[in-house]
Amino acid sequence: MSETVPTEVEELLTSEPLIAHLATSVEDRPHVAPVWYGYAEGTIEVLTTGRKLANIRENPRVALSVQKDENGRAQWAVTVLGRAAVIEDDEETRAAEARVNPKYGADPSAWPENVLVRIDPGTIHYSTY
Repeated sequence: MSETVPTEVEELLTSEPLIAHLATSVEDRPHVAPVWYGYAEGTIEVLTTGRKLANIRENPRVALSVQKDENGRAQWAVTVLGRAAVIEDDEETRAAEARVNPKYGADPSAWPENVLVRIDPGTIHYSTY
């Protein structure tokens, strides 16, 4: 069951283009990789391919961590534990590309091989420092 995302967390996740670290599981071992992400209406969107996507197809339980630093000092951190769903819909994927890629300065149609993954937050932890 999803946890409602607190307003404070929504503001942190949408404040600026930061790199997230997505943790998936392969053969009961963690696999962590940096990703671009988008957040809207209680859902996190990631566009990905390769090992991360294969892991999610096998085991939808994931963790996502986002942290804001200034001069090597943490300002805030958000960790989300949740379930990921692979969205096999070209129209929804293109719409997500139009939201996520420009946030990071990329053309919306960059990396057309990427597949849309939506993460439904289950547990959310956050800290500000």
